[in-house]
Amino acid sequence: MAEFVYPPVIGAARTLFKTLDLKFDVAGTEHIPRRGGAVLVSNHIGYLDFVFCGLAARPAKRLVRFMAKESVFRHKVSGPLMRAMKHIPVDRTQGTHAYKHALSALRSGEIIGVFPEATISESFTLKNFKSGAARLAQEAGVPLLPMALWGTQRLWTKGHKRQLGRHHFPITIRVGEPVEADPADQAEKITDRLRARVQDLLEAAQRAYPVRPRDAEDTWWIPAHLGGTAPSAALGCPPT
Repeated sequence: MAEFVYPPVIGAARTLFKTLDLKFDVAGTEHIPRRGGAVLVSNHIGYLDFVFCGLAARPAKRLVRFMAKESVFRHKVSGPLMRAMKHIPVDRTQGTHAYKHALSALRSGEIIGVFPEATISESFTLKNFKSGAARLAQEAGVPLLPMALWGTQRLWTKGHKRQLGRHHFPITIRVGEPVEADPADQAEKITDRLRARVQDLLEAAQRAYPVRPRDAEDTWWIPAHLGGTAPSAALGCPPT
C-alpha cells in the first residue's frame, strides 16, 4: 500500500531538526536490512526517541512501525498520525492483541520498533529488558536489531522542560549487528544477550559524544556513574 502520511511526517521531522541545528553522528545503518522483517530494539531516554530510531532506518529506505502505549493513539493530534503511520497500540493490561498485530507485521516483512525497557529511563542507564522483543523475533523468524541513542534526553525527557530551541545539540546513534533469535534458545537468554549488545552500543555512543556539560547546573543529563546528577541507577537497573 502507498504511504501517504509517514514520508511527509519524516520530512517534517527533518525540517524541524534542521531548524534546531541538531548535529547527527549516526553509525551502523548498514546493519538494517533493506527488505524483510526485523525487530529494532533501542534504549529509551527521551520522548522523541522513536523519531530518531526511525530516521536511522531511512538509509535502508525502511519505515519502522513502533509499538507504543495506547494513550498516544487516543490523543486528538498524535492519534490519527500514529494510526496512519501504522504504528501499533499497546494496552499494557491486555497485550495479546498488540503482540499478534506485531507478529503479523513482522511476517509480512515489516520492521517493528520496540523499547524493551517499556518506559523512559530517568537515570539514562539501561533498565531491565522485557522479553517480548525476543519472543516476537523467535516466533516470526526474524533478527533483532540493537540500537543505542545518546543526546536525545537533552531535547525532551521525563521530568525536564522541552529544549526545542536552536541549541545545536549533538545526537549520537549507533546501530549494531543483528542478534539472532534462535527458537531453540530461551527468550530470557536472548534478551540478556540483546541487552548486553545495546549496553555496548550505548557506551560507544557516550564515548563518541562531542559535548560535555557547560557547568554544574548542566550535569542533569549525565548518568550518576559518569559523574552527572541524573537520578542514581540504583533506582532502576544498574549499568552492566
